[in-house]
Amino acid sequence: MATVKDTSSSRPSKARFAIYAGALFLVVLVALFVYNYKSIKGQLDIGTAYGARVACSCHYIGGRDIEDCEKDFEPGMEVIRLTVDEDRKRVTASALLMESATAEFREGWGCLMLTDEQVEAE
Repeated sequence: MATVKDTSSSRPSKARFAIYAGALFLVVLVALFVYNYKSIKGQLDIGTAYGARVACSCHYIGGRDIEDCEKDFEPGMEVIRLTVDEDRKRVTASALLMESATAEFREGWGCLMLTDEQVEAE
């Protein structure tokens, strides 16, 4: 008499388990981001302002290349990206498409932080 082997198992496969574990990890990651959003946004706000001001002073007062100025950043500021506008003598620091800050060099005053309205107006 021939017997039929039952290949269906009540246990999920390893691939299915990996998908569930990955989905759970993403849900936890998003939940942590949402829970800490204000803190993260505040730290990025401070980091971009610091980066713009330090890089502006380094570049326009110190006369150093902007890539060399990034060496002055504190550890953990690797997410800050700098953009230089040589015509307006401005340095903009941005982070993760969430925050940005702009500093402008003015003769006799040094590097001054600009408000969002000042940046948009010009």
